[in-house]
Amino acid sequence: MTTSRDHRRRAIAAAIALILSTPGWVSAQSPTCPIGTLVCKKPALDWSLCPKNDLLDFHVADLPTQGERALADTEIKGRQTQSGDGETYVLEGDASIQQLDQLIRADRFTYARTSTQWTAQGNVRYQDRDMLLSASEASGTTAPNQAKVKQVRYQLLSSRGNGRAASAVLADSEHASLDQATFSTCALDAPGWEFRAADIDLDQTNGIGRAHDVTFRIGDVPVFWLPYASFPLDDRRKSGFLYPELGYSNQRGFDLAVPYYLNLAPNYDATLTPRLMTQRGLMLGGQFRYLTDSSRGTIEAEWLPNDRDTDSRRSLLHWDDAMRFNAYWGATVDFNHVSDDRYFEDFGRSLSIAATTLLPSSAYFRGQGSWWKASVGGDEYQITDPTLSVAAEPYRRLPRATFDADHSLLGNLDAGIRSEYVSFSKDNAVDAHRLDLYPYLAMPIERAAWFVRPELGFRYTSYQIDRDADKSPHRGTPIASVDAGLRFERALDLGGSGYTQTLEPRAYYLRVPYRDQDNLPLFDTQEVPFSFGQLFRSNRFVGADRQMDANNLTLALTSRLIEDSSGSERVSASIGQIRYFDDQRVQLPGRAGTDFNGSTYVGELDLRINERWRATFSNQWNPNSDRTELSAVGIQNRFGNDGVFNVSYRFRRNLLEQADASVLIPLNPSWRLVGRWNYSMFDRKTLEAFAGIEHDSCCIAWRLLARRYVHNIERDMSNALYFEVEFKGVGSLGQKTGDFLRRAILGYQ
Repeated sequence: MTTSRDHRRRAIAAAIALILSTPGWVSAQSPTCPIGTLVCKKPALDWSLCPKNDLLDFHVADLPTQGERALADTEIKGRQTQSGDGETYVLEGDASIQQLDQLIRADRFTYARTSTQWTAQGNVRYQDRDMLLSASEASGTTAPNQAKVKQVRYQLLSSRGNGRAASAVLADSEHASLDQATFSTCALDAPGWEFRAADIDLDQTNGIGRAHDVTFRIGDVPVFWLPYASFPLDDRRKSGFLYPELGYSNQRGFDLAVPYYLNLAPNYDATLTPRLMTQRGLMLGGQFRYLTDSSRGTIEAEWLPNDRDTDSRRSLLHWDDAMRFNAYWGATVDFNHVSDDRYFEDFGRSLSIAATTLLPSSAYFRGQGSWWKASVGGDEYQITDPTLSVAAEPYRRLPRATFDADHSLLGNLDAGIRSEYVSFSKDNAVDAHRLDLYPYLAMPIERAAWFVRPELGFRYTSYQIDRDADKSPHRGTPIASVDAGLRFERALDLGGSGYTQTLEPRAYYLRVPYRDQDNLPLFDTQEVPFSFGQLFRSNRFVGADRQMDANNLTLALTSRLIEDSSGSERVSASIGQIRYFDDQRVQLPGRAGTDFNGSTYVGELDLRINERWRATFSNQWNPNSDRTELSAVGIQNRFGNDGVFNVSYRFRRNLLEQADASVLIPLNPSWRLVGRWNYSMFDRKTLEAFAGIEHDSCCIAWRLLARRYVHNIERDMSNALYFEVEFKGVGSLGQKTGDFLRRAILGYQ
């Protein structure tokens, strides 16, 4: 029998499906983070440890999904259909009612045509595209559209959410209520954790659910109780508390942060975060985010009115904004300020943040076309290293303007310019203006087996300095270079697999006449650390205050081994050196010129034996002093499904010598060990060490970490204890240890 209306009209199913929204149902997968990745992405939740839900036994996979449910016909079926008076119908024997993707089955259906009342009894089962539901009985009417279900068990199909309810009532298509309801992502009949509520009201019109007498339980133990709670039913954001973060360190004591989210408008929101540190006091943090048609930005602030340890006020302010005016023009702002130079070492939560020595701020108006780009703005820096004097603070660059262009003239001939204008200023220092221009002509020719890139330019730099002596020093010098390379290939068969080996010689000649630059000031120029890429640069200085002289020829050779079947580069080896035909006379103050015949040899080797093993090696050997200037070795091994072991060694003469080892050891599908040790042989001191344990189950995961690390510039040590428990599909409590481990252990996932 077919009608144009659904006789039980969704019952309570659609209402329960909207109780809570959780991430999708994802099974365990092999590692997806390629070997050598610096920071692996956070993986999807792993539900492979969950037992099978018996509600899935009656799931029908091929229900139709195309079309509008309200317009679809309703099909009523049963092995036996009876009607004594043509008014009341009884369906028995595998009876069902279906409307598009909605399917309800029961041992017995009764339907009254005039009153539109219906009942379903015995093994009631419901399914739609979002969920499965079983109940002892269900009843309702189609006009008005109401339904009541008793002894409900449900499973969401779009997520792991499931639960029970003593009864549920659908008042209309937009409003529903549940009595004695639960929600969890654990096994349905043995939840490791669950929310219980005396009653839940669902308002789909406003996208809000309201619950009373709410208890969160871990096992049978109640953890917290709320007299009232509200939650979103859809993607519409809602104000409320976020999950707290809890940790401990011996410089802050116990550290508890409780964020509160404020949904102020569709295009802006805020988060207020009180943070209680037992040894420091109560800090108030806040974040404001906004989005307009032409811009998006974030304002963040932290304020501690009285630090118990320093007896001072501590604060942080950050503002970033990106604006787009049209297809060519936009603007960016990145403003940062802290109250004092020890703020990051006291309140930062990572070694990299604590090691911040200069805090930059900038604002720029930017434009870009197909062959040009320009900017005007400024930069300023704040010292956040207490060991640096005020004199070490970089100059303000305000204003600073740049214009770069590269345009094709004829054939392969290109003409371009790189230019910069800067006004430098600093307290108790000389102010100045600098103009740097580099017009050039280039004719790059690229072919499959070779390339030639000649370039000829002229660099002119002039100053206007507020001083009595030479107020307008300047420098002008031509720069000529030719970069050329070849690519040879041959096929190889190694162990029955096909490979392509390349041989890529490269030569780079650079000619820059010497210009005396001792009378030029130094505002923002430093020497670039030597590397393989530096072999092919026209200046070993970054910044316009120095342009190196050169009569040099770089000779380099690279060879690669590429696996034909996958296209993966299994081996890459490079070596190169600069040969000097003239002395290197342009130097930074305090450094004498050199008369070396050649630069340091630079060698690099990258071995990716397979998807489980990788080794990298780089070395710089100085033939003039017959000693190694830099060396770095790294080995990574992936084992099992997600195990990883890393060991590395880094050396730079007179600067650092460090060894680093980290590991993730899966003991079984539920237990894992993690650890890292970073030791400085240069300082004879451990920089960071931590060890921890992780446990994973169907719906609960937790991590416990103990950490000892350098927390300030003076290299004082600090101890910290981190604990995080994750209730899968809902959120986590404690420190964000997963983010920390992904940064600390190469390949952690």
